[in-house]
Amino acid sequence: MSDPNHTLADELHKLGDLEKRVIGHVLHRKNTARDPNLSFDEQMTLGERVADRVATFGGSWTFIGIFVGVMTVWMALNVVAAFKWDEYPFILLNLVLSCLAALQAPVIMMSQNRQSKKDRIDATHDYEVNLKAETEIVALHLKMDELRERQWATLMELQAKQLDLLTRLETLAKREGLQA
Repeated sequence: MSDPNHTLADELHKLGDLEKRVIGHVLHRKNTARDPNLSFDEQMTLGERVADRVATFGGSWTFIGIFVGVMTVWMALNVVAAFKWDEYPFILLNLVLSCLAALQAPVIMMSQNRQSKKDRIDATHDYEVNLKAETEIVALHLKMDELRERQWATLMELQAKQLDLLTRLETLAKREGLQA
């Protein structure tokens, strides 16, 4: 028969870093749950913060309202004002809008890429927590099975003692019944 410790060591060696970390947390009774957003946000660079803010503002109703307002004022002034810096068909406005779109699109993509990375970290953390919970549940099942086996053995001992007592009482009753 093979050595069970050697087999267990082999299996532990095959585990990934994440699983080993979770097993370490289980063995040392340490929490696995943590706030991944906090650690992720602390590592953000200035550029990533700016990208998030631009993406947040660029995807808001406030931005749309301001954008529509500025375009309306731009066109109105260039139609009715005495000094027209961008007459119809508003070529300068088209250039400004194209530049805005050319700059805003990559910034939004940076923010989305960062959010995807954050989502992957959240998914990894969820996996860690679920794995630890599953390990703890298995350990609880083993403890419950062990307790049940102990109780079963205790019950069997008690039953044996009771049967022994009943046998003695029966023997004693027969002796007294015979003498009476």
